[in-house]
Amino acid sequence: MSMNIIQGVALVCLGWSCIVFLVQLVGITKLYRNHTTPLPPPASPSLPENEVPHVTVIRPVKGIDVGLYECLSSTFRLAYPKSKLSIRLCVDSKNDPAYPVLCQLVADFPTFDAQVLVEEEDPILHGSAGHVNSLGPNPKIRNISRAYREAKGDVIWNVDCNVWVAKNAAGRMVDKLFGFEANGGRTTPYKFVHQLPLVVDLDNTPSGASAVKTSTTEGQSLLPSSITSRTTSEPRGLLSHGGRLEEMFMSTTHAKFYSAINTVSLAPCIVGKSNMFRKSHLDAFTTVSSNPLLRSSDSTRGTGIDFFSSYICEDHLIGDLIWRSSSPGYKNHGLVFGEVAIQPMAGMSVAAYIARRVRWLRVRKWTVLAATLVEPGVESLVCCAYFAFAVTTLPWFNRAFGMPQTWGAMAALWLGSVMIWMSIDRWLTSKLFRLQSLDVDEDTPFFARGTARQGGTVQRPFSEWIAAWLGREILALPIWTTAVLLGTTVRWRGRQFRVRIDMSVVEVGDRESRAADVVGGSNPRLRVAGSPDSKDRVD
Repeated sequence: MSMNIIQGVALVCLGWSCIVFLVQLVGITKLYRNHTTPLPPPASPSLPENEVPHVTVIRPVKGIDVGLYECLSSTFRLAYPKSKLSIRLCVDSKNDPAYPVLCQLVADFPTFDAQVLVEEEDPILHGSAGHVNSLGPNPKIRNISRAYREAKGDVIWNVDCNVWVAKNAAGRMVDKLFGFEANGGRTTPYKFVHQLPLVVDLDNTPSGASAVKTSTTEGQSLLPSSITSRTTSEPRGLLSHGGRLEEMFMSTTHAKFYSAINTVSLAPCIVGKSNMFRKSHLDAFTTVSSNPLLRSSDSTRGTGIDFFSSYICEDHLIGDLIWRSSSPGYKNHGLVFGEVAIQPMAGMSVAAYIARRVRWLRVRKWTVLAATLVEPGVESLVCCAYFAFAVTTLPWFNRAFGMPQTWGAMAALWLGSVMIWMSIDRWLTSKLFRLQSLDVDEDTPFFARGTARQGGTVQRPFSEWIAAWLGREILALPIWTTAVLLGTTVRWRGRQFRVRIDMSVVEVGDRESRAADVVGGSNPRLRVAGSPDSKDRVD
């Protein structure tokens, strides 16, 4: 290989690594500015009642997730006018072990407009006038379709069942969506707003001993006794700490790039944990006659959220269509900085973490192909290798700084760059998990109180933190290789799908063979993160 080609490759590596460093700097700056101090109160809840937008909160549920009651009940504790809030808890069958919990929630908060909607009772899917194939195979869309169709008001807030939201989350998201400002003014509204998700691994959490036993008021168990005892006393092997890897990913690489991309707003970047948009917008954007982006053949796909029922990556596709569809006077997407959505997690093995990441990358492969292909280059070990190779290869660095052009110098520079990257991640995670931007009260569970408040979590010791950081960074490239190059099938909500190149999916196997997946019996099993029938995925 000629020297010109080598130096050309080195120049590309230098350019790429500098771009990654710059993007990270943007993300880190936004996170530090918006997540380390308390936020001002939202404006919308204090507006005259006739000016407060009505919000329909839709929470799809399948099985008993860790912290299910606390996560779902956070919707009932929102500091938002009750008369302007409708809550719809959606489940596919009354045999689902979560169904009694949903009924209990509605009973515990009788003054709310709350309903439990069962997919098996959806008239367009079942009964004399319905058909099971009226919608595509996507289980989440099938679950929430009725709640969307029957929503009160125009604002839809989709919130996964396994995330907890703070009491002012609704107000701040509505403020962003409509452009309400604290001084009574208005700014440009958005078509779509969302939250940054964070994962808190509850395994071996020191402060969890007393806090995990019961909910603060209703006495619902956050974790069953088997999980509770394990989090506080039982020693666990190295390969059982997948939740720590997930926590690390969501609070470092994902948080930095998610924040940066949503700051520059060059392309849509969302996850499906907590998203808010207008029903009128989505209905119009999925109607062939009113949206020139659609093809005539799309008229058979329905409108609104049903439009995406044949696609597994519905959250990204909804956000992407809203982004690309014209609506004068509105900005595209807005991330509500400082208002995080927290997912408690327990019982995830390293194998389950790997399967979870593989699943999402395979789903994502055809939706954002270019970003998926370059993803290894944004990880610390590979990106720092690019940088070290460039600096020890390009003559300018040798002439200007006396940088040796040797393999030893490259190794030393790579190691030093990785150490700096790691140190910044340690500092960033320590700031994020203080959760100082969140509003807490007596009903806030311990996992959402952060490390800076009494009764919250404890900062990870450096020995535990560095083990999780190294494990996640080392596994990143093998996971990407397996996901992108070695398969096309994913398992989600207990069902197997094959992802096609047009981003649609084909279900593998029949529904009857999976009937046992949702039967809870008299002692329903807690579906811990990453279990075979788990719906969890990282978007």
